Amino acid sequence: MAFHIRDAEADSAVRELAARKGLSLTDAVKQAAQNELRLMDQDVPFLERIRDIQRQAAAYPRTGLKADKAFYDDLSGDI
Repeated sequence: MAFHIRDAEADSAVRELAARKGLSLTDAVKQAAQNELRLMDQDVPFLERIRDIQRQAAAYPRTGLKADKAFYDDLSGDI
């Protein structure tokens, strides 16, 4: 049942994932594959998945205040 990873980039990614999560290499590969399969099975468009969040944000009352453009331009480096 074993397989070998012969790609340096894949090996590095799996090792980093395992180290960050405190997992064995096998568990890191297993979790990554399971997460990817779960995402593929969702089959729900992104905008539908965030619709509840959009409704919650829209439910907040408007303050009538205007955004300080200069402040936000400064934060973003005026890009």
